[in-house]
Amino acid sequence: MADFRATNEDFQQVVRANFLRQGLMQHLGATLEDVQPGYVRIQMPYRHSLTQQHGYFHAGAITSIVDSACGYAALTLMPPDTDVLTIEYKVNFMAPARGTMAIAHGRVLRPGRTITVCQGEVITLNDDHEQVCATMLATIIGRPIKS
Repeated sequence: MADFRATNEDFQQVVRANFLRQGLMQHLGATLEDVQPGYVRIQMPYRHSLTQQHGYFHAGAITSIVDSACGYAALTLMPPDTDVLTIEYKVNFMAPARGTMAIAHGRVLRPGRTITVCQGEVITLNDDHEQVCATMLATIIGRPIKS
């Protein structure tokens, strides 16, 4: 992982407070597990209500947590009074998302003053077995918070 420095010394508090305001993450039962400069990890436990017709995690739930992980990874490097929005992303699903837990890792590849490029990955846990089920490339924009 690249060695990034946060420009906002309160970046962890900012990210954690922002995450708690996301209704979708609460609805999914997702939790913010790790916040470092340029990196965020989000976990989501398996629930039947998050599945598709075959019992796997639904692609929408998987995409939601990895999009948030990428966005928050970008936010860790933004200056104070800045928030982020996703401009675009591409997801590749590489295996069925089956398991007891889905873990999304978001990493900054290239930070910028306005545009940041991130890479995401989702791993599912099933007993002692881990499997990468999805990868994401995301473009995130930083915007000043308007009062």
